[in-house]
Amino acid sequence: MKTKKLTVMALTTALAMILSFVESQIPAFVAVPGVKMGLANIAVVFALYKLGWKEAAAISLVRVVLVSMLFGSIASLFYSLAGAVLSLIGMSLLKRSGKFTEIVVSVAGGILHNIGQIAMASIILETDALRYYLPFLLISGTVAGVVIGVVSAVMVKRIRIE
Repeated sequence: MKTKKLTVMALTTALAMILSFVESQIPAFVAVPGVKMGLANIAVVFALYKLGWKEAAAISLVRVVLVSMLFGSIASLFYSLAGAVLSLIGMSLLKRSGKFTEIVVSVAGGILHNIGQIAMASIILETDALRYYLPFLLISGTVAGVVIGVVSAVMVKRIRIE
């Protein structure tokens, strides 16, 4: 791996971790618990478009593990990992098709992240009652996905990596 690419990956991972920390310090702005903007996904969508899916997966995985270790718990690791993996798979497939913008890819990622977290929580808590929570998370995932997608699209357009 080239030094420049590794450096960009390290900086992108650091950005994702900083955004995760900043987001953890922002009080909830909605009455639904667990709803977040997912600011760290700006770095993941950027990496997906500028570096490739393997690099985006590495950045996402490292961020999830480190943020869970620093600011979360073992449970948050499982929830975040499930969401991140499902999100990244979906975003990678949509991006690979070449038919969708960063915004659409990001919205799909936000929605899939929430679905992955609910699925993992249902498995861990051994209940399917959490499915009633999903409509609220799908709405928030869509809204957050649009915001994250717009910011990511601007970054992809303006930041050159050569």
